Amino acid sequence: MASGKPKKKNPRLASGRKRVRQDVKINAANTSLRSKYRTAVKNVEKAVASGDKAKATEAFGKMQAVVDTVADKGIFHKNKAARDKSRLSTRVKALALAPAAPQKAA
Repeated sequence: MASGKPKKKNPRLASGRKRVRQDVKINAANTSLRSKYRTAVKNVEKAVASGDKAKATEAFGKMQAVVDTVADKGIFHKNKAARDKSRLSTRVKALALAPAAPQKAA
């Protein structure tokens, strides 16, 4: 008969009930931003993997704005955001410096 998580009790105090309502809204907002962050990072990684310099550079620019926003709101630590930007920046720059795809000699 155990159904996983125990049922949460409703707080008795009005301040506790308000806190629960706020937590639901905040949790939804944080989840959305966390998802946006991960999507932005994945888009850059996909562009780098495909070898498209222009697409990777554009995606990286958009990703930087999202990462900074999420770090400023405290959803991820600023150091994690900086580390992710640095690693992706290195990969995008390496892609830009890489020679064009080798052509077959005729």
